[in-house]
Amino acid sequence: MITSPFADSAASRRQFLAWSGTALALAAAGCSAPGSDTASSGQQAADSSSEPLTKIGLDYPFTQLPLYATLVKLSTAAAKKHGVSLLTTSDGSSADTQATNLNTWVARRTPAIVSFPMVFEATEQIAKAALDAGLIWVTYGGTLEHQSADIRFSFREGGTLLGEAAAKWALENLGGKGKVAFLTDSTIELGRERTKGMVDAFTKLAPGVDVVAEEQAIDPDTGLSKTKAILAKHPDLNVLLGVTDAAAYGGYKALEQTGRAKDDAKTFVGGQDGAAPSLLAIKAGTFYRASAALAPQDIANAIVDVPLAVAAGKADPGVEVPIALVGPRDTAKIDALLAQNG
Repeated sequence: MITSPFADSAASRRQFLAWSGTALALAAAGCSAPGSDTASSGQQAADSSSEPLTKIGLDYPFTQLPLYATLVKLSTAAAKKHGVSLLTTSDGSSADTQATNLNTWVARRTPAIVSFPMVFEATEQIAKAALDAGLIWVTYGGTLEHQSADIRFSFREGGTLLGEAAAKWALENLGGKGKVAFLTDSTIELGRERTKGMVDAFTKLAPGVDVVAEEQAIDPDTGLSKTKAILAKHPDLNVLLGVTDAAAYGGYKALEQTGRAKDDAKTFVGGQDGAAPSLLAIKAGTFYRASAALAPQDIANAIVDVPLAVAAGKADPGVEVPIALVGPRDTAKIDALLAQNG
């Protein structure tokens, strides 16, 4: 169903409250401008109405990720500055529910829709229907054939930065030996690209470290349970890398709960997005040592600015949100990112 901005009611989620994380996600951002065909479709949608854009719908299905609450808060504030109201969906990580909610928005002629598709192929027809109805469609976290513009992240770059940092640490602190596990995502473009970046970079630079597991996990609870299962077989695991900080933080807690000291010199955990719990753990000098971080304010601004740019008829309105690796020495950067979470 379609609801107002997210209210987190589960206490277990609050301990993982984050900034982003996509984007991460936030997620989480390498972007190419939309092609001339899709750009012209978006321009037609913008030109079909002389009224200013006053409503933007944000469809972010992964409400279990810590980044979600932060994005809604920051995007709502960014929209308000432009006299725009922000609508949200409650998809509950269900592709069917997402499709229903998006079709409802199209039927109600929501002027601009920013959607993070769970199944890109299935969302194509909904996006086409939106454009045919004269609406603005912005794809978040990837690119569709039918769209006005997109908001992308340096997917592969984020994974590569994390993999390189972990490999360098393994060479310096483990002599290039040990065990590594990856918490991955194969369901969407963002996840696949991040996964490939971190796995390829790490295994290329630290070939002597044995890969003992690659498990699907994007949220804290799954990261916790999957890591505990890995540790049951490999209690001497040295390196754990996550496709999201949320999953990696769950893995960090699993290592803690199975007796690993917080400052263990032979353990490296890292993730992607820049989620607040992960950033705090990095700053505190724990074995959570790195995050390929996105600034949530950058993502929130893009959620508002890109539809407005389409409505204004700007050429190439899509954006690429930058990503940067942060570690224990980057306290000023970490503090700046944490401040964006209020």
